[in-house]
Amino acid sequence: MNTGHDGSMSTIHANNPREALTRLEHMIGMAGTNLPSRAMRTQIAAAVHLICWVSRMRDGQRRVTQIAEIVGMEGDLITIRDLFTYKYEGEDSNGRLRGTFQSSGVRPGFLPRAEYYGLHQVLLDATYPRGMSSR
Repeated sequence: MNTGHDGSMSTIHANNPREALTRLEHMIGMAGTNLPSRAMRTQIAAAVHLICWVSRMRDGQRRVTQIAEIVGMEGDLITIRDLFTYKYEGEDSNGRLRGTFQSSGVRPGFLPRAEYYGLHQVLLDATYPRGMSSR
């Protein structure tokens, strides 16, 4: 993920985005690399840009419920922030859950990278829905 190849995708089982980072750190440690924790976290923060959190809802459906961005490091900790979250709004007559995917309104740190790939405006439109001011 951090060797100069542009783009990768992976899955990891954890209970939330923060725990996914902790599990990734533990898996690196199990490989016997003997890296200090800070070095592992620095590598993770440099290699991982987004965490897309998928939850199994009580209606049995799996939904993306959170998209979090890796911001970087603060001291020895990897910092993350939510960009989008799923907001439960009820259920329909068939028992399927209804909700909306809402932007936090935070400007993603990877916006310049999105611009390079021609996705700048699409990302801004998703981040700042009509009527929402930029933060």
